[in-house]
Parts: sequence; C-alpha cells; structure tokens
Amino acid sequence: MSDMQIRNLRPEEISIAIDWAASEGWNPGLRDAACFAIPDAKGFFVGEIDGEPIASVSCVTYDERFAFLGFYIVRADFRGRGHGLRIWNAAIAHAGARVIGLDGVVAQQDNYRKSGFQLAYANIRYGGIVAAPPRPPAEIVALDTIPFALVQADDATVFPALRPAFLRAWINTPGHVGRALLRDSKLAAWGVIRPCRTGRKIGPLVADDRAAAEAVLQALLASPGSNEIVLDIPAMNRDAITLAESLRLKPTFETARMYTGPIPSLRLGRVFGVTTFELG
Repeated sequence: MSDMQIRNLRPEEISIAIDWAASEGWNPGLRDAACFAIPDAKGFFVGEIDGEPIASVSCVTYDERFAFLGFYIVRADFRGRGHGLRIWNAAIAHAGARVIGLDGVVAQQDNYRKSGFQLAYANIRYGGIVAAPPRPPAEIVALDTIPFALVQADDATVFPALRPAFLRAWINTPGHVGRALLRDSKLAAWGVIRPCRTGRKIGPLVADDRAAAEAVLQALLASPGSNEIVLDIPAMNRDAITLAESLRLKPTFETARMYTGPIPSLRLGRVFGVTTFELG
C-alpha cells in the first residue's frame, strides 16, 4: 500500500481537480470551481504523497438520499499503484447509504459495476461551431427574472435531488447567461450557457418539447461569446439529438450514466442539455 494521505480539498483548492480535468480534455467552465464548492463543502478529496497532490475525486452529497461522483483522476505518473482505488473508496464512504450517480467513460463501466453501479443510459457530448442564430422569440426572458421556486420545481423533474444553493449560483455567476420561455405564465423551457476553457457549454437545457428548447437555445446562442458550443444530451432523447444535429453539431464523446441502488425516475425527455458531467 502507498503512503498517500487523503484529505478534503478546501473550496479554494477545487481548482486543482478542475485543472486536472482540463488536462484530461474535459473542458471545464471558467467559473465552475466556485459553483461546485457550494453543495457539499466536504465533497472533494485529494490524495497527496509528501504534500504533493497525485489523485482527486469528488462525491457531492445533495441531500440525505443522493450524491454524485466525479473528478476521479490519478496523475499519469502515479497510476497502477493502488492510489485510485484508495481515494475512490474514500469518496464512496462519504456518500454513506445514499444512491450515487456518475457519468463515467464507457471503457470503465465494468470497473464501476464492481462498486455496485448499474448502467441507466448513455449521455452523448455534441460540439461544433454554430452559425449566428436568428433573433430569439419575444417571449424569451432572462432566467433570473423567473421566480426561483418555479425553476427549482422544474429542475426537480430532471434531477434526483433538490439543489437550490447550487442552482442559484449556477444561474447568477458572472459570465453565466440564463434564458427562459414562458407559455401561459408557465415555465416551458430554461437553460444556462457558460464560458469554458474552449468555447461555451449549454447546460442545463430543460424544455417541455423541441420547439421550446430551440427557442431558449437560440436565445442562449445569441448572448455574447464564442460560437464554439458543447451540448451534452441523454442518448434516449431523440428530439434533443435532432436539435443538436440541426445546428450541425457532431458527437465527440460519450459517458455512461450509472447509479448505485434504484435508478432515479426522471423525465429525460425534457433534458435537452445535461448541467455538467462532474456534478450531474
């Protein structure tokens, strides 16, 4: 066994894991660290040898029933020595009896099954350069003008736990842009776009149907910023995939959404963009 020491990352240190994720090609958002620190102050772990970080993982607990695992990275020069399994086990222990979700690379599915995870569905990352969008519909409004209770209730249809503090930060962080569509005074679609190391990512994008999703998507794309776009989509949502293809976005990456315990019942047909592979 190694002499690796495992401890919690302090909020100001989460950038360590995010920088490693960037080096692995995951293209995190420029201001993800501040948002990711909010749901669970003890949800990020680092493994150190002689004070030097060599491994990371997160297991963010959202409530008493659900947690989400991410940032499972071991530095390349320290792999194959058991460090990954040790820090993985620390993250799993942190979740306790909660159901845990993750978005794992497809090649690791068998390893995740050994820890009790089962496949729920695939998420597919689409990316590319988009053309200038048409003028968004007049019904589109800024997301932060919508009563937050409506947004939180809608998010609860597509995510296994309430996450109010995280959602507030995600919507209001400088550089993040949120847009929403109202139909008959009801929230029909909403989404957020944020700047990343390369281009911008859209997520979440939640909508009652493709037309509503497209209206919000156009409004998000019309906001100032790069026209290089990333959109992560549940593979079973065919309307979301055809919407991405209509923008000439191409599949670039796939993850396996897996859970321990019962697979949550979610309205995935309303998910036109996953919030983030790291926190769910």
